[in-house]
Amino acid sequence: MEKNVKISMLLDTYGKLLTEKQYKLLDDYYNNDLSLSEIAENEEITRQAVRDNLKKGENNLFEYEEKLGFMEKTIAQEEKITKIISEIEKIEIEIEDKKIVKNLQEVKKTLSCLL
Repeated sequence: MEKNVKISMLLDTYGKLLTEKQYKLLDDYYNNDLSLSEIAENEEITRQAVRDNLKKGENNLFEYEEKLGFMEKTIAQEEKITKIISEIEKIEIEIEDKKIVKNLQEVKKTLSCLL
């Protein structure tokens, strides 16, 4: 997984554990696609201060994931749900009973909401 995407996902998962400033800087950099210079100007701090805060925030996010593993568990769960949906679709093709097909579609709908 690309580093920027991973950090953005970690920010969604653990962002509230960071300081408000770290969260805002990481959000601006990774989710709002602002440059270090743009963030520095907006926050009225130096570019180096932005960089330092980004690094500290990134390190904190990776540390939280290493200790808690929520993102990894979530990704694994989503992969399992996707596989189950795929298997249900295969079964739907072979089933002729419309009531069973309807029930399978409801199960798929419920599972899809978990993704």
